[in-house]
Amino acid sequence: MMSNRAKSVRLAYTATSILVIGFIVLPLVFIVWMSFFSNKILSFPPEGYTLDWYRRAWEISDFRNGFFLSLRTSLIATCVALGLGLPASFALVRGRFKGRETINTILMSPMIVPGIVGGSALFVFFLEVEFLTGWRIAGSSIGLIIAHSLIALPWMIRLVTTSLISVPPSVEEAARSLGAGPLTVFFRVTLPVIRSGVIAGSLFAFVNSFIDLEKSIFLVGPDSTTLQIALINYLEWNFDSTIGAVATVQIGLITLLLLITDRYAKLSRAF
Repeated sequence: MMSNRAKSVRLAYTATSILVIGFIVLPLVFIVWMSFFSNKILSFPPEGYTLDWYRRAWEISDFRNGFFLSLRTSLIATCVALGLGLPASFALVRGRFKGRETINTILMSPMIVPGIVGGSALFVFFLEVEFLTGWRIAGSSIGLIIAHSLIALPWMIRLVTTSLISVPPSVEEAARSLGAGPLTVFFRVTLPVIRSGVIAGSLFAFVNSFIDLEKSIFLVGPDSTTLQIALINYLEWNFDSTIGAVATVQIGLITLLLLITDRYAKLSRAF
């Protein structure tokens, strides 16, 4: 039988776990709840409930255009990260060359450097490029995609590398010894094994690009805005449940992506 001490420890562990989960989940629940408040100015308790805030959010062009810009930019950035992250991960895991750890640190640096610092540094760099070459990058779609690709790339490399480390090189060597070429080994042997890491990396790359504010605020053009910047601009002059409606849509989108991804590639295998 379990001793009283063990029961107390288990009870304390359970209570702590519930508190931590509640601390994480309750703000999200409150955001979803307040998106249905009928109050003209956000306040508690609610005077009633309505779906009008969702319609209003869609009718505001900054939110609508910002959503599509964020979605398009994040999808392109994820594809760029996938194209660069896969070979980079293979080089870091399978390669044996000087400076490998330094390169890995550089590739991971966008996750370490504060977003506001990285955004301002990119903005200054793009201005210098424009000054020297005449190419306008800051404030253009290309500049925004480059910045978001830098956000997405470390996530792709980190998760693909983690999955690739678990694949013994002997498996690939066995396939090559049987006459398989490098591409055949990759697509028929390696990729199926690291599929969870690739999908998880793509998911986290997309999500972190989609919710980015710090880099985007430096690099969007005067005639465009991402969804996160649109939210900040709206809050400057308004305080109603439209913000909750927009945030709820984002929560729902990300939750749906997580559920779909976990259905076809168990995310726990990628970590």
